[in-house]
Amino acid sequence: MIKNIVFDLGGVIFKIDKNQAIRRFSEVGFADAASYLDSFAQVGIFGDLESGKITAEQFRCQLSELAGKEMTLEDCAYGWQGYAVEVSQRNLDKLVELRQRGFRLSLLSNTNPFMMQWVLSSAFDGRGHGLDHYFDALYLSYEMGIMKPESRIFKMMLEKENAKPEETVFIDDSAHNTEVAASLGIHVLQPDNGADWHGLLEDLISRCNSQK
Repeated sequence: MIKNIVFDLGGVIFKIDKNQAIRRFSEVGFADAASYLDSFAQVGIFGDLESGKITAEQFRCQLSELAGKEMTLEDCAYGWQGYAVEVSQRNLDKLVELRQRGFRLSLLSNTNPFMMQWVLSSAFDGRGHGLDHYFDALYLSYEMGIMKPESRIFKMMLEKENAKPEETVFIDDSAHNTEVAASLGIHVLQPDNGADWHGLLEDLISRCNSQK
C-alpha cells in the first residue's frame, strides 16, 4: 500500500532550463558558469553550496573571486533562479489533491539557499504560497549536508519519515537518482524534465496497491 510520495523539485514540480541559468550568470558577470552547472548535479563551488559545504555568503565571495568582480547576493540569486522556467499550476493542484487523499508528501531535492529563497516565498505559486504550503516535509541537500544520488540521503529521508521503502514512491527526472532509490526498495518514476507524470503516478499507485 503506497502511503508516501517523494518528489524531486526541478524537472518534476517545475520545468528547468540549465542554459537560462548559465545565461543569467553570464549577465551578472560570470562567463564560465557552463563549466560548473548541470541539469542534475553541480560541481566546484556550485556543488559545494548545494551539499552544504559552504554558505550562501561564502559562495558569493568565492564566485566574486572566480568572476574577478564583486558579486552581490542578488546576483547569485538571479543566476540560480534562472533554472526555473515554468511552475505548473496543474502540478501544484495535483499535490493538493494527493494530500487530500491521505498521502504524505515530501520533497527531496538537490538545491541551495538562493533557489529556496524564491521557492519558499509567497511569489512562488502566484497565489501567495511558498512550496512548503504543498508538502508535509522538505528534505534539502544543503541542509542535510549530502546530495542525491548518494544512498545515504534516501536512507536519512526514510528514517526521518519513519517510512517503509515498499510504501514509498519517489519521482525524479534523473536516472542516477531513481536507480539508487530503486535499489533501496523504493518504487520510482522517472519522467522527463517538465513532462506530465500524473497518469504514470496513478498507474503505479494502482499497481502497487492491487498487489496487497
